[in-house]
Amino acid sequence: MPENTTHDNTGGKNTTGRNTPGRNSTGKNTPGKRRPLAICAAVALAATLLGTVSYTATRPEPRTSVVTEEGDSGQQLDDATAELVKLARRDADDALAQGRADAPVVLIEYADFKCGYCGKFARDTEPALVKKYVDDGTLRIEWRNFPIFGAESEAAARASWAAGQQGRFWQFHAAAYAEGAKEKGFGAARLDALAREAGVKDLDRFRADRDGSAAHAAVGKDRDEAYRLGATSTPSFLVNGQPIAGAQPAATFEQAVETAKAQAAR
Repeated sequence: MPENTTHDNTGGKNTTGRNTPGRNSTGKNTPGKRRPLAICAAVALAATLLGTVSYTATRPEPRTSVVTEEGDSGQQLDDATAELVKLARRDADDALAQGRADAPVVLIEYADFKCGYCGKFARDTEPALVKKYVDDGTLRIEWRNFPIFGAESEAAARASWAAGQQGRFWQFHAAAYAEGAKEKGFGAARLDALAREAGVKDLDRFRADRDGSAAHAAVGKDRDEAYRLGATSTPSFLVNGQPIAGAQPAATFEQAVETAKAQAAR
């Protein structure tokens, strides 16, 4: 079995029940559930094709079939992947993104600052991806705050957003994910220290932004997006709609980017 490379808020256990969503008491699919069914199938299949760890911890409740009464599952998967691709915001003013807004490949990361595996990706893998693909215009990286480990996770997420309002999100990201940083916690004084380390100029504004309604709304939007996708563990990624679960080796991400780049060029 591959090494677990995600952190979840379920203790690693499947918390779903035995009911099979998408079917009524007669065993037939209900129309309102067919689209989530296809998305779940796309997630599971894409993860397998990319050679990643099991996506069990980050998918919605298990289904008994990936084929509905309407027809071929392949079309379902194509449609579902297209829906996942649309999650890329491509906003040139997004302070929590790096890379060209029109880059052919977008990597979306759903992560928590208290997640050790997220830190491993940030330190060991992401810098090489930036150097190889972001700098040449191939890749755009879009961050999504996905705090799942309690109040300090939430506070760190809002602080990162606040740092972004002064153009220092990625510097805050690097400071918060530095070796040993999460062990120091994310209390108010520690968040101020991280902001100073990140080069945030106006600490009073940083504190006001961190505690303001806009930060709460932005973090809530990202978290809701992750939950709608079915994610319960961090880090979780989409590369042009293709999922990768966990802090996989750099080669896994490079393969995903190269494949997405080739597909985008067709």
